[in-house]
Parts: sequence; structure tokens; C-alpha cells
Amino acid sequence: MPERPASAAAARPALPAAVLWDLDGTLVDTEPYWMECEAALVAEHGGHWSIQDAHALVGNDLRVSAAYIREHGGVPLEPEQIIRELIAGVTERVRQRVPWRPGALDLLADLHRHRVPCALVTMSYRGLAEAVVAALPTGRFACLVTGDEVSHGKPHPEPYLVAAAELSVPPADCVAIEDSPTGVASAEAAGVPVLAVEHLVPIAARPGRVLLHTLAGLSAADLLPLLAERGRVAPAHARQDHRDRRAPARRALRRRARDQRRAREL
Repeated sequence: MPERPASAAAARPALPAAVLWDLDGTLVDTEPYWMECEAALVAEHGGHWSIQDAHALVGNDLRVSAAYIREHGGVPLEPEQIIRELIAGVTERVRQRVPWRPGALDLLADLHRHRVPCALVTMSYRGLAEAVVAALPTGRFACLVTGDEVSHGKPHPEPYLVAAAELSVPPADCVAIEDSPTGVASAEAAGVPVLAVEHLVPIAARPGRVLLHTLAGLSAADLLPLLAERGRVAPAHARQDHRDRRAPARRALRRRARDQRRAREL
């Protein structure tokens, strides 16, 4: 008898329901831009700024970073003014050159080919995030969750919960890609399995946490196996139990995300 062909479903690799990307240091190597702008702003006001100060801000909510710069850098500006000046400087640099992180563009393209939706989850503000996304082919990101549009920034779980709600997928069925301890903590608190790609600051190894040195060479089909090897992807029945318990909260976040989208469109 002729051999029966394998079904298309059997040939399709196991894929996450969505991939939630951090921006600075993960998708793009903009942390040096931020550090340049921080140092220039502090120097302009006669303060001192060290590499240790710069590293202390990696991954933070910008409101937290601005308060730190004001206190430790001696910058006598209100936090929102500090944020505006930093974002203006970084955005200008991004428009001149987008410094993509190794492997990020290839992985994004492969996820797009497999129709895995992606969200950008960043503590940078929308203007900067949109400048980066504008340099990509259309449709690479289904939604953006930015620091100026959430009540609580990373390491709070809200940014990742909002992203999952915008995409209408359970957090536990997504994969987050992060480069900072603050971002990893945010995703983990939201119940999102995380691939941590170390860059400028170390990320502590913990049971079930997946640490990588680069995204180069990774495909969409690699993500779940990497997490499964370390026990971060629960069995299907366990994920369903988790979804059932979190359903009311997810519905509330989905309504909030929808309201935010409508407000932006007005």
C-alpha cells in the first residue's frame, strides 16, 4: 500500500500563541543611545554620571529613570521634562540609524511567515516605539504597549497582561523576549514564559528561566522547545486550568486595551 502523506497539521511546528518583544536592548541595541543622552543631560547641568548609574536604569519605567537622574545626576528638571529630552535624543538617533540586535529581524520575519502575532512591550514611549516599527516591513507588530500608556511600568505585570489582552491570547500561551532583570520580572509576574537574552546587564539564573546569549540562528519553531527543555511550558491541561482562573482579569484587561485603542483613534 502507498504510504499515507503526513497531514499539514502534523508538519506544522508547535508555535507560541504570540511573541511579546521588549524593545531597547532586545529588538534594537538602543541602550547606548539612552546612555549617551543621559550622560549629556547630566553634564549639561553640571552633574556626574557613571556607567553604574546608566546600567541601573536598564529596563526601567522611564518615570523611575527620570526620578533617578534628577536625584543622582543633579538635574533640576521635572521628571516629565527629563523624559521628553531623553526621548527626543534617542528618537533622533534611531531615525538616523536603527541598531538591530543580532537575529532579531530574522526571527521576526519567521514569526510573520508562520502567522504568529507579535506585540512590542516597552517602557519607551509611543513616539520612539513607532520610529523603530516604521523601519520594519508592514505588519511585523500587531500592537504596541508603551510606557506612557500603562499605569504601572515594568517590573509590574501590567504591560505584559495588557499586550496579551490586546492580542486576545492567554499570557501562559505567549513567549516574552527580554534582556533585563526588570523586564524578565514583569513577564514572569504576568505568567508569560520568558526567553532572557543577556546584553548589558546580567540576569540571574533561576529554575525554569531560559537564558540565551543571542537570538541569532533562532527560528519560530525553536521557541517552545527551548522553554520546554527547562520546564517553563506547562502541560496543556495545566495551562487550561490557569486560563480558567485568570479569565475575569483577562476580560477586564481586554476591555481596557480596547478603550485605549479607541482613545488613540479619536
